[in-house]
Order: sequence, then structure tokens, then C-alpha cells
Amino acid sequence: MIRVSRNQTARAFSAAPAAPAGGARITGGRGCGYLAVVPFALSALSVAAAEPVAVPSGQPVTLAEVLLDEAAGQAGETWARFRFLAPEIARGSGSVGYEAAAPDMDHLCETLALPYLAEQDLTAARVVISLSDRAVPFGAQDPAATQFFEAYRPDSAACIWEAF
Repeated sequence: MIRVSRNQTARAFSAAPAAPAGGARITGGRGCGYLAVVPFALSALSVAAAEPVAVPSGQPVTLAEVLLDEAAGQAGETWARFRFLAPEIARGSGSVGYEAAAPDMDHLCETLALPYLAEQDLTAARVVISLSDRAVPFGAQDPAATQFFEAYRPDSAACIWEAF
């Protein structure tokens, strides 16, 4: 669904707010700046969102939402954010650590994000893949949540890892 307003956000099931000024607070990484969200079609991901996506670790991963935004301080630089739920990364009760989840994020970028961008004729300077053990609104803080993030530079049919 795409909410039509001053800032538009695409999400698999409903509209979501953009990150607050100053960005999201992410442990071990960097936050995002104020976002000006760019609208785009979500039809291809709406069906896929309810179904688990196969990943190398074998953990159950489902698409939660996809966002396109213009990065703060980077005029004209669009970032595509693919947010996934991955309950097995939970601290304490989960069975998948970062070492096992990192190849999953690489795989999701190359097999889901890049084909989607190509199918929708979208260009992104960066693709961010995030895994979260629970649903957390974009830009919100949840100290109990476990979240892993990786950023990539799309290059033809490959995702080039970019350090945060």
C-alpha cells in the first residue's frame, strides 16, 4: 500500500512513518538522516511479503517492508531499504548469530533486492538489508529488539558490501 501524503512510504501491508530528524539509533552501526521518501510500486513484493524467503542459514525470513528514501546530505542519492523479520536472531532465544546471518543478507540483496529494483526500473545508490527479530517501526528505538543491518552498492548483478 502506498500512502499518498507529503512524504510517501511504501510498505508491504500498511503505511509507515519516515525516520525522525536525526535518524534511527542503531547499535553497532549508523543511523539514517531525515528522509524524504520516494514513492514506488510495491505489487511484486506484496505477494512475496507473506511467504518466507529462502536464505543460506535456513532460518525463516519474511519481508516486512521496502522503503526508498533520499539520504540526508546526499542530494539525489536514493537508498532502497529492504526490511525483513528474522525471529531466529533474537538474543537469548534465537539460534542464528550475526556470522550466520551475514551471508543471508548478502543473498537477500542479490536474489531479492536487485531483481526487484531492475523489475521496477529503479536506481539506488545503496541497498540496505536489515533483519529484525520482531517488528519495529522504521526509525523507532526498541532496546529489546535484535537487528542486523548491511549496506551494499548495487553494481550490475552484484551487491558490493559497504561498511557502515
